[in-house]
Amino acid sequence: MSIFPERPVCTRCGRAPLHEWIQLFSLAVLLLAMIGNSVAGMFLLPKLSAMHPSVLFFRGWLWADRESSLYGWMPLAAALLLWEFFVWRKIRKAKPVTKIKGWVSRKILAFVLAAGFAPILPWWIPANQPSDKTLAALSQYPGLPCAISWGGVLMVAVVLCVKAETRDSLLGKGKTLALVSLGALTLFLALTLFGWSRS
Repeated sequence: MSIFPERPVCTRCGRAPLHEWIQLFSLAVLLLAMIGNSVAGMFLLPKLSAMHPSVLFFRGWLWADRESSLYGWMPLAAALLLWEFFVWRKIRKAKPVTKIKGWVSRKILAFVLAAGFAPILPWWIPANQPSDKTLAALSQYPGLPCAISWGGVLMVAVVLCVKAETRDSLLGKGKTLALVSLGALTLFLALTLFGWSRS
């Protein structure tokens, strides 16, 4: 019995290893928790916070949802850059791999982070502020910078997860990811049940 390095498949039975199914299931559970939280944040929480303005729970949950949807990409982009710098660089030194993927992911994440932090800088710091035309175009579509940033982080994550070696190095064998995804789903369900009991 042998496992191929590029496509880890058993030569006897032809099945994929179990950790890939655990990774897929964990990512699906995490996606389910995020979709449920987004639906609750769009339809349920604004009504409940308007009906019960004295209850801090609904306003706090709505504020956390909105802030994480606007700025949640920043810690993800920073974490991917740190992973690439500390973990993937050691793996690359151990054996030669193509450097184009790392170069593209670093450039995209650095651009996304720089574009996200540029509006925070004061006007007197010469940091190549965007032109007035760009700011006018972005003011017409207020969600566009956030969507571009999330799209850049998603594109880098997809590029990194296409190859099995980088996916296993980034996601692990799936046990920690499974605990995180089940914890996120449990937290969402607990918050929903607690909010339902308060309404």
